[in-house]
Amino acid sequence: MAVHPTAPASPPASPETSPAAEPAGAGPAAELTVDQLAERTGISVRTIRFYAGRGLIGPPRLRGRTGLYGPEHVARLELIGEMSALGFTLAAIERHLGRVPHDAGPEDLALHRALLTPWVPEHLEDVSRDELDRRAGRPLDDAAVADLQTLGIVEVLDDGTVRLHGALGPGLDMLDSGLPPTLLRDSQALIAAHTTALAEDLMELFQREVLQPYRDAGRPAAQRVRLAAALARLKPITVQGLVAAFGRAVNRTIRDQVG
Repeated sequence: MAVHPTAPASPPASPETSPAAEPAGAGPAAELTVDQLAERTGISVRTIRFYAGRGLIGPPRLRGRTGLYGPEHVARLELIGEMSALGFTLAAIERHLGRVPHDAGPEDLALHRALLTPWVPEHLEDVSRDELDRRAGRPLDDAAVADLQTLGIVEVLDDGTVRLHGALGPGLDMLDSGLPPTLLRDSQALIAAHTTALAEDLMELFQREVLQPYRDAGRPAAQRVRLAAALARLKPITVQGLVAAFGRAVNRTIRDQVG
């Protein structure tokens, strides 16, 4: 799975982590030392410094020799962590955050997180080929792994490991169904082509009807939380509606063919 990048092995001592540093308050809006920031976000001090060196987070406010971080740093690091967990590369994270001002508040960053959150849960796990065979309960040859990859169940990485996209069982059931592999591949290609086009059309509609009016209005703060909450409700409704619409379309097609 995606992990935070590794920073240099031996960072120099910093006054931020000095025992003499003045402790920050404990409230949600309190300023934090770098150690407290690491504890709050679950991101190591070394990685926080790495991100700061790449310009992904803004500099702390200095109180004497102590660097203090505010809610905007916490929200930005949480966004970075979520993007990393979703599989975004460091370069992609840098490109995205390059368009987000460092002084963007937690509410604004919460909207960014809502926009990036997957529409369906993703459970990614990287395993070796031996572990894949163990979980399958039998050896899987290259052709079987290729068919699983076509079905979107696995992804073969450059180093030879295999990334599981959810449960392996449904993919194995498809392989064991006795249907021709070409049918599985061609049907998956059709689904991918049509759903990709649908996703692009839906995103264009959302941009035009929701996000662009929000931008044109000057990104009013009062709308950010409401927009993020509306988006969270929209996602499952849209996915459920798509599944139901597809089922009805298949039923109509069967009835038309029989008629």
